[in-house]
Amino acid sequence: MATVDTAPWPAGVWRRLLADAVSDLDELLALLDLDESCLGEQADALRSAHSFVLRVPRGFIERMQRGNPDDPLLRQVLPVDREMIRVGGFTTDPVGELTHSPSDGVLYKYHGRALVMATGACAVHCRYCFRRHFSYSDHAVAGGDLEATISRIAADPEITEVILSGGDPLTLPDVHFEVLARGLAGVPSVRRLRIHTRLPIVLPQRVDTDLVTWLGSLEVPVVVVVHANHANEIDSDVRRSLAALDATGVTLLNQAVLLAGVNDSADVLVDLSEALFEAGVLPYYLHLLDPVEGAAHFEVPEEKASLLNNELTNRLPGYLVPRLVREVAGAPAKVGIDLWR
Repeated sequence: MATVDTAPWPAGVWRRLLADAVSDLDELLALLDLDESCLGEQADALRSAHSFVLRVPRGFIERMQRGNPDDPLLRQVLPVDREMIRVGGFTTDPVGELTHSPSDGVLYKYHGRALVMATGACAVHCRYCFRRHFSYSDHAVAGGDLEATISRIAADPEITEVILSGGDPLTLPDVHFEVLARGLAGVPSVRRLRIHTRLPIVLPQRVDTDLVTWLGSLEVPVVVVVHANHANEIDSDVRRSLAALDATGVTLLNQAVLLAGVNDSADVLVDLSEALFEAGVLPYYLHLLDPVEGAAHFEVPEEKASLLNNELTNRLPGYLVPRLVREVAGAPAKVGIDLWR
């Protein structure tokens, strides 16, 4: 196995790369030698849509196969006209978060845990995102009173774990993110911090010297849950970012979403688990698609999902088989999908 560079990236480089992310649909097509036929029959309507705009870092685009409209990384970020088809059961609030989210940006969905909506910003706009219609301006903490958020968590001694989510919390500048994380780590009842982030995968330069310095000095255990759906997402730069995180002592897990045309085959999922393990990450969850409006074309039927996960169980050691789950609005935890039907 090749030696992996464990050095974090130079401080601040990620900001320039984030600002330079591709947001123009025609530019994305040109970079990949594609024409607008891959968008479907309503390409002009997609160009004028402003509700969930294109956003993808150039480094992630470089991992895509030029000239291939079915590239599994491209499919995750490319707007297509099927998004505009209304499908029954697919809603703007698929997991019922608006009923759990007060205006202070903290969700109390599960006993003993609080989820902090740290920001609405992401480095990449995944077309299947279950929060693609979420009103972050009304609910996210970023730009608000961080100390007030910390005080709310401290006021409830039953909270033992805080989940930092978004958007993506790693889009926050360290000057704000460190204040939030260090303050939460100092709450007496909090035993763990969990950070849900896609940036180490799509923008690995975010794992820089500033981040690893303060992250490794927190006084509570930290779990970083990254999000990769396909082995092609994990290149040498990503392995470097994950190695730098691992060197801080955090626990690294991955959650993936089962997506039609992206990773809905056993071979692809086996390759993903193997690539994750080689990069120091354990598979954690394999989510069924949350039924968010605009993403119905990604849905994989539950029966097929169970068969796929059964095959993973046959082909992989247990620690490399992610737990197949669905999120159900109002349920006290993720709902596991039965195997061996």
